[in-house]
Amino acid sequence: MDFPERFSNLPEYAFPRLRELLDSHAPGGEPLAMSIGEPRHPMPAFVGEVLAQSVAEFGKYPANDGTPELLAAISDWLKHRYKVDIGPDRIMALNGTREGLFNAALALSPETKRGKKPVILIPNPFYQVYAVAAAAAGAEPVFVPASAETGFLPDYASLPAEVLDRVTIAYLCSPSNPQGRVASRAYLTDLLALAETHDFRVFADECYSEIWREAPPPGAAEVAAEIGTDPERVAIFHSLSKRSNLPGLRSGFVASGPRNIREIRRLRAYAGAPLPLPIQRVSERVWRDEAHVTENRRLYAEKYAIAGKIFSGIDGADLPQGGFFLWLPVADGEAAALKLWQKTGIRVLPGAYLARDVNGFNPGKEFIRVALVAPKEETQRALTELRDCLYG
Repeated sequence: MDFPERFSNLPEYAFPRLRELLDSHAPGGEPLAMSIGEPRHPMPAFVGEVLAQSVAEFGKYPANDGTPELLAAISDWLKHRYKVDIGPDRIMALNGTREGLFNAALALSPETKRGKKPVILIPNPFYQVYAVAAAAAGAEPVFVPASAETGFLPDYASLPAEVLDRVTIAYLCSPSNPQGRVASRAYLTDLLALAETHDFRVFADECYSEIWREAPPPGAAEVAAEIGTDPERVAIFHSLSKRSNLPGLRSGFVASGPRNIREIRRLRAYAGAPLPLPIQRVSERVWRDEAHVTENRRLYAEKYAIAGKIFSGIDGADLPQGGFFLWLPVADGEAAALKLWQKTGIRVLPGAYLARDVNGFNPGKEFIRVALVAPKEETQRALTELRDCLYG
């Protein structure tokens, strides 16, 4: 039996690769996973109450695009957070933003552009769904280094004009996973101008937007509104997983121009999985509460401070501007991850597993990704052991 060739070039997903690297070796201490970005701070206290109140609605088919109440709550949050007026008709609830980041490419990337195969731009390293979305949409993925030389953000403007003219979608994550770098207003303004010049859409993955050290990251829709960019030029994706410590809720949203949302909703009607109504009720309440988000940032701020002290003086071990990952320089990420596991039992992710080799260069090879999701005391102990093992 044959299999589709369009997925044949996808490498094995990061976490099966990590298991293959580590699991045949005994841990050198009490195992602690700092490899996966699964938030462990408390979820909002009211979640169980709202879920219990609406549990009978599991017996109903859910609203496909989101209940009016949920869409209104998201619209109000966007107005509060970014000062942008995006009505419910321009928003769709998502069963986790990974669904949206994938399906929006299927809905919005045409089969050809200017008579040629389309291109989808992907920062390198990257969230792996971007690459599989490009493959499923029949586009050519172009991986653009997001390395120290480019400020850990992709320099899309450096690409040849003949490539940019074939681009249909450019993915951008800010704060970025894994490097924690924030795209500034100037960066977003330049990217939107590039999208206008070469006629492509920007898919802004802003799932880490509410976890930041010094200032709230600007949003792509916010900057687009400020400079008068066509709202069809931008689609933004947000999630409750990181903002509200609810990764198992599988709840997020996409917002864009009305034509884009119409096409995304049309695909969802045939092939999507809408959120169950009790999940939508919980999501509505969570988007309307900021107290737990402020507390969540405070807890991460404590761990940023711990990391700053532990890695002080280590060249390149900089704190992220946002998100909850450390992107730490090492000689070889795989070797470092294996050594750390064998010596301490701490599990981290080699940076190369999040990136792709292009022209013999993998921008993640000399890094490890460390998730600051464990409680403060556990994090302090683990980071100290990590420093002593890899940098001592």
